[in-house]
Amino acid sequence: MFTGIITDIGRVRSVRQTDRDRRYEVETAWDTATIDLGASISHAGCCLTVTEKGPGWFAVEVSGETLSKTTLGDWAEGHRVNLERAAKLGDELGGHIVSGHVDGLGRVVSVTPDGGSHRIEIEAPAPLHRYVAPKGSITVDGVSLTVNAVEGATFGLNIIPHTWDATTLGTLKAEDRVNLEIDMLARYLARWQETA
Repeated sequence: MFTGIITDIGRVRSVRQTDRDRRYEVETAWDTATIDLGASISHAGCCLTVTEKGPGWFAVEVSGETLSKTTLGDWAEGHRVNLERAAKLGDELGGHIVSGHVDGLGRVVSVTPDGGSHRIEIEAPAPLHRYVAPKGSITVDGVSLTVNAVEGATFGLNIIPHTWDATTLGTLKAEDRVNLEIDMLARYLARWQETA
């Protein structure tokens, strides 16, 4: 489990296709001596398992299914990635409960300055848009955010300067694809209403 609070922006240092999967090596500012093999790390909102590591880097392997359902299939050498280590019991829950399972791909409609912040409009695919509510939580490329407004399948976010600078959200532009994870509570509430 994760909280959607990004603690490092990694950089893809190598990409290699294996027989079945794709292997990424990711550079990080974290002390990799403190990362166990088999540890779960969120990469732009996608939970991946550490399979190898060295000083300042670690490797993950990504299945064809994950490559086809997330933005990870687009990654190349040099790509910057929002990283978060798995939450531990007793950690501060600064964002919201995030599973690291990407529900779908959103499309950035627009990015505009809004005072000292930036407003990002994202179109969510059907049926995910039904789970997005004003003042609710959503995860975009691994970042826990509060939805400001919803109009049809499009929702708006206000990105404060700290989040703009401390994540990869500051590089987004119209037509970019983003990994979306809807709020877990919204998902279960909607499912309950369907069966009630």
